[in-house]
Amino acid sequence: MTTLDSLEVEDRGDGIVVVTINRPEKLNALSPDVIADLHGAAELLAERTDLRVVILTGAGRAFVAGADIAAMAGFSPNEAHAFGRAGHAALDALSALPVPVIAAVNGFALGGGLELALACDLIYASEKAKFGLPEVTLGIIPGFGGTQRLGRVIGWQAARELVFTGATISAQKAQTLGLAVEIFAPEALLDGVLEIARAIAARGPLAIRAAKDVMRRGSELPLDEANQLEQGGFSGLWESTDRLEGMTAFLEKRAAAFTGE
Repeated sequence: MTTLDSLEVEDRGDGIVVVTINRPEKLNALSPDVIADLHGAAELLAERTDLRVVILTGAGRAFVAGADIAAMAGFSPNEAHAFGRAGHAALDALSALPVPVIAAVNGFALGGGLELALACDLIYASEKAKFGLPEVTLGIIPGFGGTQRLGRVIGWQAARELVFTGATISAQKAQTLGLAVEIFAPEALLDGVLEIARAIAARGPLAIRAAKDVMRRGSELPLDEANQLEQGGFSGLWESTDRLEGMTAFLEKRAAAFTGE
């Protein structure tokens, strides 16, 4: 296990890494130092060729309860702009990891916490999880991508309602909106997400990386251009050893032994 000032980074085998934001006394609030640690962890993980899945969660009763308001309250406009820029850079680095990033939302995911979850590829939630973007109750707006990413996940009308009201919603409501994929009992959340991560890690790693890449880039393109992107990703895997092994294993009715080559 690697311990940063505010994070624990733990290898769980099979190329799966669990990153835990470990500031429970502050409900894992995103201070400038936490944001710097997240960015640094993402950069280190991006260098790992053995990486298959990243799980992001929080220690204690919160995923991330928001940005650190005590740290923000005295910002000048220039300092606020720099803080927002740093938050965007850290979340973009996590989102850009070449493997699936899963948010295991164990508790409060409010403000910057929801924005952090939205930077992940998949969101799973504890029954006790709470989601929201309450920034307007402080006289500000989301600053780490919430006004842009939320609408792309749940649709713009539902996103506007959450942003404009600053409301907090339950895990069940989040699932209904398509924000959370599945809900687990609190004590079963991490084990349940690890089981999903292991299923992903058992698939062809080059195929998983290619799928994430074309889905991520294609989501911002017109359909015809996105389909061309998919065609390149599809054919580009044909020379890989994994593609040959996967198809041979299928024909021989055995489990594939992927190597990531």
